[in-house]
Amino acid sequence: MSDDLFKALADGTRRTILDELTEQSGQTLFEICARLSMKHGLGISRQAVSQHLAVLEAAGLVETRREGRYKFHELNVAPLRHITERWLGPRTPGPEKDPS
Repeated sequence: MSDDLFKALADGTRRTILDELTEQSGQTLFEICARLSMKHGLGISRQAVSQHLAVLEAAGLVETRREGRYKFHELNVAPLRHITERWLGPRTPGPEKDPS
């Protein structure tokens, strides 16, 4: 697990992009920009969205595939599973701590 994953998740715009890819994976840059503008009121340039997608891709959260001249962005949840397995995985039996 790298710091790239936490850096990617630290930005609100990138989390919104992940939300949109969760709702509909396999979107083009144009589709993502349109959804960010219409649904979230984000006035963000295509170049900025492309840079955010590059950060998400470097962290392994987004994978791309090309079909002709189109590039589709797919959500990859495997890095998130590694986090949950690391800290929320099976626990060895022990005394329960009082949450209060």
